[in-house]
Amino acid sequence: MADEAKAKGNAAFSSGDFNTAIKHFTEAINFSPTNHVLYSNRSAAYASLHQYEDALSDAKKTVDLKPDWSKGYSRLGAAHVGLHKYQDAISAYKKGLEIDPNNEALKSGLADAQSAATASASRARAAPPPNPLGDAFQGPEMWAKLTADPTTRVYLQQLDFVKAMQEIQRNPSKLNEYLKDQRVMQALGVLLNVKFQAHGGGDDMEVSEADSPPHPSPSQPAKEEVKKPEPEPEPMEITEEKEKKEKKEKALKEKEAGNAAYKKKDFETAIQHYTKAMELDDEDISYITNRAAVYLEMCKYEDCIKDCDKAVERGRELRSDFKMVARALTRKGTALVKMAKSSKDYEPAIETFQKALTEHRNPDTLKKLNEAEKAKKELEQQEYFDPKIADEEREKGNEYFKQQKYPDAVKHYTESLRRNPNDPKAYSNRAACYTKLGALPEGLKDAEKCIELDPTFSKGYTRKGAVQFFMKEYDKALETYQEGLKHDPNNQELLDGVRRCVGQINKASRGDFSPEELKERQAKAMQDPEIQNILSDPVMRQVLIDFQENPKAAQEHTKNPMVMNKIQKLVTAGIVQMR
Repeated sequence: MADEAKAKGNAAFSSGDFNTAIKHFTEAINFSPTNHVLYSNRSAAYASLHQYEDALSDAKKTVDLKPDWSKGYSRLGAAHVGLHKYQDAISAYKKGLEIDPNNEALKSGLADAQSAATASASRARAAPPPNPLGDAFQGPEMWAKLTADPTTRVYLQQLDFVKAMQEIQRNPSKLNEYLKDQRVMQALGVLLNVKFQAHGGGDDMEVSEADSPPHPSPSQPAKEEVKKPEPEPEPMEITEEKEKKEKKEKALKEKEAGNAAYKKKDFETAIQHYTKAMELDDEDISYITNRAAVYLEMCKYEDCIKDCDKAVERGRELRSDFKMVARALTRKGTALVKMAKSSKDYEPAIETFQKALTEHRNPDTLKKLNEAEKAKKELEQQEYFDPKIADEEREKGNEYFKQQKYPDAVKHYTESLRRNPNDPKAYSNRAACYTKLGALPEGLKDAEKCIELDPTFSKGYTRKGAVQFFMKEYDKALETYQEGLKHDPNNQELLDGVRRCVGQINKASRGDFSPEELKERQAKAMQDPEIQNILSDPVMRQVLIDFQENPKAAQEHTKNPMVMNKIQKLVTAGIVQMR
């Protein structure tokens, strides 16, 4: 929308319709309030209407938005000239030349402003009679008027005309030599705001202006003072779009050169190319993110983060593709992770990754977020690790366990494990608490972790076996107790556990269960994946049928240990009863 309004403003300016140009440039600024070119163009349009205060305001805004753009100072200088503030104009032109020393427009503007300042000082001292013809050729406003007028704009493409006008500008008395050149006379009319009409071949010219008194011929001294036209600033260049396109093309070439250097790991060269691309085109944030990637490879994380922040800010101003903004945020998060030395250092990185995912849900960013969260958690555990405090907390838990205050005991055992997550005793003790509280799944999980940390610790097996016994998984409890006896054959708790399990299994084999107990055991057994696999096995289904209908085949099945082991599991679960 802003580009469309800008194009309309350029077209209106070219046709000399400055009010319409201002309207379109203002519309474009509403869409893109940070675009310095729009303020520059509107400044030129205001100046063309002699509205120099407005032109100065827009010129200042241009310089504020883009301090390193030489044309902004050209606009500023032209506005000051229009307001007859020649010293301010000279200062503006000089600042522009500091940025672009070879800019011809700034050089010409500076020379004109200096001449105007000198002439103004001389007039103030000598107060000579006005010279309307000589004044008409002074200052940058001459070229501005000739460019703005459709007729004389064409003449500016003719070198002999430009040369003649430059000669007259240096020495107005040279005008007499060009009186027969209709182009010069036409230009004189434009500069004096009058129209010349030619009769009988066009050599003798008459001045015709409805609201102005007659003026003397150029070769005679003026009898009446001719009102000096207000100066105009340098006009807007119609070729700005072309220049912008050329700069974008150059920027892309610099980017390609930077990419090639990056692949060769010539990082310093890559940075130079990306920086040059940024200078040529500040409307493509990929140049900034690419330079950030180079800084990341060079371990210059602070520089990487600065570039990423700049890319995000500029990308939102330009309403760039959200994927580009997300890329900049992801790159910043990566740099923050590289810099992290403590668990708290991961917090800004995690926050940055989360912001990137709100812009674009990229799998790579999500992976980096998960890794950062995991690293933060591990680092927190390392920072919290303290075996001495862990032992103290475990002893406090033991005291509460003896007092049968199991919830308080769990609290201290948990704190002990936070301080030392590799202590099998704390897991064993907490498993005992969970068993007392009836939280059997939690108790089973702690007992298994205890065995995992120390497979020779007999307490782990007694805890696990007890949980499985209370869950009425007698065959599994028996296996756990027997596994523990391999490491500690004389452990009385393990031996007692085996006897209890065998008693329950024999009870199941005899069918010594009430109907309610049997129904409960069967329902529980049917939820066991192992029992489900046995019953869904076609071979085992045939074995069960043979036990009922084919005693001879059943006799053969009893010789197979694997089959009998599965039969025993079904008997223990109450699914099968042996008579």
